[in-house]
Order: sequence, then C-alpha cells, then structure tokens
Amino acid sequence: MRTSGLEAEELAELREAVRARLSWDSSVSDEELLQLIESELFGRERIRRMTAGERRSAVMRLFHSFRGLDALQPLLEDPEITEIMINSYQEIFIEKGGKLKSVNLGFESSERLENLIQSIVGRVNRIVNEASPIVDARLPDGSRVHVVLPPIALKGPTVTIRRFPQHPLGIEQLIAKEAISQEAADFLRDMVTAKYNLFISGGTGSGKTTFLNALSQWIPSAERVITIEDAAELQLRGIANLVSLETRNANSEGKGQIAIRDLIRASLRMRPNRIIVGEVRGAEALDMLQAMNTGHEGSLSTGHANGARDMISRLETMVLGGADLPVPVVRKQIASALDMIIHLSRFRDSSRRVTEICEVKGVRDGEVELHTLFRFEEEGERGGKIVGRLRRVEPLMNTEKLRDSGLLGREGE
Repeated sequence: MRTSGLEAEELAELREAVRARLSWDSSVSDEELLQLIESELFGRERIRRMTAGERRSAVMRLFHSFRGLDALQPLLEDPEITEIMINSYQEIFIEKGGKLKSVNLGFESSERLENLIQSIVGRVNRIVNEASPIVDARLPDGSRVHVVLPPIALKGPTVTIRRFPQHPLGIEQLIAKEAISQEAADFLRDMVTAKYNLFISGGTGSGKTTFLNALSQWIPSAERVITIEDAAELQLRGIANLVSLETRNANSEGKGQIAIRDLIRASLRMRPNRIIVGEVRGAEALDMLQAMNTGHEGSLSTGHANGARDMISRLETMVLGGADLPVPVVRKQIASALDMIIHLSRFRDSSRRVTEICEVKGVRDGEVELHTLFRFEEEGERGGKIVGRLRRVEPLMNTEKLRDSGLLGREGE
C-alpha cells in the first residue's frame, strides 16, 4: 500500500526523523512543524523527484500523522464523504454520493492504526482492548465511531466512522430532497408541538438520526429536554434548556458501567418535559416506554426495523429480553406509550425517504393495531432516480392531544 507517494516503511522512517528534530521541552506551532517536515523531506533525493502535488501530499500526510488523524484526516476534511470504513490498516472504503468505493490510502502498520484508535476512544473516556474489543465513540466534530479489535476482527483493527453534517438538515431541506412531502411535514410539526410520542424506525443508513434532528426543531424552546445516547451524535438546535447524557463503558476491572436504561431512570429525576433516546437497541426499551407512560409526553426515539409493524415486534422482543412480563402486558405498554411510528427507507438510488407514518391505535384481538396515515407510493424511475409520492391514506383518529393544544383546526381533521 502506497500512502501519498510514500511507502509505509519510508513514512515511518520520516516520522521518526522529524520527531527526533522536535524539542521535547517546548511546543511547536503548526507552521514550525510544517517547516521541519519540509526540511526533512526535501533533503531526500527521491522526494525531490516527485511532482509538486506529490510532495505537497507527502508533507500533509506526515503533518496529519502528528496533528490530525493520520491517513483519515484528508477523508474527514471532505464534506461529501458520509462514511469511512476501515477493514484493516491497508484497506479503506468510503461512501461518497451514496456510492461505496475503495481509496488508495492506508496506515503503515496495524499498530499505527491501533494507536490512533486508542487516541480516539481515550478522548471520550472509553476503553477498548482485547478483553473488551468492541466500543462506540465519537470524534470532536460529532462523527460516530465504531471500533472492533482482534481477536473478534480477523483482519486486524476495524473502524467504521459515520459522518454527520456540521449543519444538520432541517425539514425544509428534507422536503427539497423529496424525503418527505410538505403535507406530511406540516402534520408532523403539529404532532411534535402537541406532544405526541413519536418513534422513528428504519434500517441502517436510512437517515433516522437526521430526521430526529429535524423533528426537534419544532420542540418549543421553553421546554426542558434530556437526550440519552450511547455516543452523543444528536445536534439539537434552538433548545436552551438541554441536557445531553452519554453512556459509559465498564473500566478495566469491569466496574463503572452506566447503560442507557440507567440514564433513562436518572433522567426521570431531572424534571424533563421531553426525553429523547437516540436509539433503542435492547432492554432499555422497557424503561423508555415506562417514561413515555409516566407523563413525559412528546418524547422521541429511534430503532432498527424493516417497517412500522416490524418495529412493534422488535420492541416486544427488546422488552421481553429485559423483563419477564406477559406478552399482553408488553403490548399494552407499547400501545399506551407510542402515538406514532415514522418509518424511513433507503432506496436503490441511495435516496432516503419517509415511507410510512402510522398511528398506534391500541390493542385489538391481542395485537397492537396500527393505522396507516401516510404511505409512499413508488411510480417508477426517471434518469436513475426513483419517482413517487408520500400520499395521505387516512385521517388521524386520536385527536385528543391536538384538541388540548389548540391545533385541531390546523391539522384539518
């Protein structure tokens, strides 16, 4: 693997040469470090034979190994890259414009990649090692990082970085991208304002976090909101009274773990108007449902599922995994807690759209009953792009919260 015109061994040698010229007892500015790197590089015959572009790339590659995130830095500086996938120290893929492709970048060794991983997780007080080889973390810019180390990862340290835009998409941008219709957006605005409990479902990469951020723009600014996440990635704007909580892994002795369900319980004593759980994956589903059932109306969360009805089954499974409860009791909890399920899908043209909005009506004949309000209907393709509409199917049945908030006339039921 060649990295910016330099062989891995040569890169390691140059880094050590530059490090040897750094004074251990004084700080060095970025400009001084660049001058040291250029001096070391341009004194070498092979470097002088490179093109100006190759030399500049080599200089920045070394600079990033000292001050940035090494081979990842140029990828992180490209705003069009939405995902970075490191399968091994010499194998990196990216997602750009919805397409996956390999990049001719890499680390000079597995150890170098692992050192970078330790630096990333250490910044957010996380631990990852052979005994605990899986961890979620984040970068300073909010990007989500998922790490898997050997012996679980057979090819070496594996890292997946999900990028998020510095300026999250609002509903207006999502409407422009045809991710949702204006009619459905107006409907959801009233649902958020009237404090309906909303749950966003979808597959990996379907845009659940982006959509949750967009919905949060309608939360009244005077309310107190508490967010709970494994690794903080929500970017809520316009909420002054906001508390963000993040889970903590166990330490090297297996102690000190704070899970999502611990944070949900703690949040109930923090006088929240609304609780937002970034993603529900396990037994914490019961705590979330109980929070929604105990006066914290207008709460939001997300979860992985293939459809709105599948999300109900997934929630049942998650609750039963954490508590020995009769299935009818679990279904009543779900039906009582949730008012609406919004399902997102990622299509074959890489577009992400709201495909279904369902009202949770209650329990009928022992099953949670869903009432479809909006459904996306595909009409074909034009120029490689899927054409379709999110159509209104049925009116909202439960209008009590709309009536109480004075919005019933706006919704038009």
